[in-house]
Amino acid sequence: QVQFVESGGGLVQPGESLPLYCIVSGFVFSTYTNTWYRQAPGKEREWVAWIGALDNSADYPDTVKGRFTISRDNHKQAMYLQMNSLKSEDTGVYYCTAAGDKTYSGRGIQVTVSS
Repeated sequence: QVQFVESGGGLVQPGESLPLYCIVSGFVFSTYTNTWYRQAPGKEREWVAWIGALDNSADYPDTVKGRFTISRDNHKQAMYLQMNSLKSEDTGVYYCTAAGDKTYSGRGIQVTVSS
């Protein structure tokens, strides 16, 4: 049974930092690439970070590059997203996903950036 345990998120002020955590079970995590997505109210879902399965190569869209850092720990079957210098436009529900033979996703973590 595939399970995602998500944590982190919450309400922060602009300029602050916030980590997101996602621990998974039920599949061979180390062979799956990971992507964090977010969806803001009234907007389409967009990807914000990607990390490879084997070499930990990472990529980010320009909107978060230099502020967000994705990482993973295959032994713990966990993926992380460190978000720094948060802006109001970073507000949304963040989803951790794993893609391989199949694609799995967490239920989402609310992040609100507001003064």
